[in-house]
Amino acid sequence: MRALIAEYRGEHRRQAGPRPPPAPGEMRIASWNLHKCVGGDGRFDPARCVHVIGELGADLIALQEVDRRFGRRVGLMDVHMLERETGLVPLPVSDLPDGHGWHGNALLVRAGTRARLRRLALPGAEPRGAVIAELDLPAGPLRVVAAHFGLLPRCRRRQAEAILAAVVEGPGMPTLLAGDLNEWKAGPRSSLRALEQFFGTVAAGPPSFPARLPVLPLDRIMGWPQGLVSGVEVHDTPRARIASDHLPMTARLHLAEAAASLAEGREAA
Repeated sequence: MRALIAEYRGEHRRQAGPRPPPAPGEMRIASWNLHKCVGGDGRFDPARCVHVIGELGADLIALQEVDRRFGRRVGLMDVHMLERETGLVPLPVSDLPDGHGWHGNALLVRAGTRARLRRLALPGAEPRGAVIAELDLPAGPLRVVAAHFGLLPRCRRRQAEAILAAVVEGPGMPTLLAGDLNEWKAGPRSSLRALEQFFGTVAAGPPSFPARLPVLPLDRIMGWPQGLVSGVEVHDTPRARIASDHLPMTARLHLAEAAASLAEGREAA
């Protein structure tokens, strides 16, 4: 069994290495469940999480479990350290001045990014939510949905349907969905099948959980229209393996190409 797991791990897990610079109109994006800044060693270490976020080198990051779960849901990271080391700031989605997210979901962007925000309560047996942000970026507008789905399949199905309804009722623009969707199955048995009406086939991504020996693809990054997102992979470094129980996911976002494709479609119509 150990040999089979090691083989599976080797096929699906790549070490983070040097990355080519982004092309014009291209961005590096990421998603990561911080596990409330408690690492695989049981240590609460927000600074370590900030260092991993810095490793990602991303322009846009969806984070999950960024606030305290019980009591006053304050944010767990030092936002001044975060901006100083990464150039990123959380969008103001919390009800609290010292909170980072909504139901633990936060979006990190470059300082000064203009955004229209919506908080979406997701149905289910446990409190869950999503953040929807319409961003004004140099390459064009982008809708980002940052979400953390529930543990029960029937709840995830309802949550996928709620996300789909919220997206299709909005204006047509390139759309990104990123987060811990808690689903490892693909195909007809997947609880995420409702999303295929908009995002196309929802395939299983690279395994991201548990971080030390990932075998389950719980975390997803997907986009619309086709071609918006490419190169989805796990960020696998010694620090990332210990900082949380999930590995971060990264991808490339081709916003300029997607915006041009949508504009051509509108003209043809």
